[in-house]
Amino acid sequence: MNSRPPKSHECWKSWFELYGPKLLLCARQWTRTIADAEDVVQEAFVRFWRHQRHLPGEPMALLVTSVRRAAFDLARREGRRSQREERAAVGTDCSFALFEAPLEGDERRAQIEEALARLPLEQREVLVLKMWGELTFDEVATELGISPNTAASRYRYALAALRHQLTAADCHG
Repeated sequence: MNSRPPKSHECWKSWFELYGPKLLLCARQWTRTIADAEDVVQEAFVRFWRHQRHLPGEPMALLVTSVRRAAFDLARREGRRSQREERAAVGTDCSFALFEAPLEGDERRAQIEEALARLPLEQREVLVLKMWGELTFDEVATELGISPNTAASRYRYALAALRHQLTAADCHG
């Protein structure tokens, strides 16, 4: 199934409504806050719509790559800004949080986010690209510069680790 977006400017809204939530889930794994994730998705989508929608290939793969790069660019900018602020204000705590604090009463989401945060970065990236980015193992491998077999192995390990962590949380909770 080719989900290539239509070329008219009126159709971008419906296409974004369909794929935006998936892209937001991807971006959320690489950003500190939901607001940052929304900014990253918007930036990536606008870039895609203006410059890449005519390229051959699956658009979701192009978009996920663009979201990932935009998130890493944001993290680098924020890191540089934080370093400047730390140098300017000695003694300020500038701790980094991978995920925003969950809303009250949203315990299961918090458990899932904590379990994701405990995964090694290599496994977490493959899991996010595969599940939320809906990339194939070949596309994940290309994106991360690894073999498809390595991508598949990391995915299996990540799922097993999540299952173990969430089952343990259910038993202790």
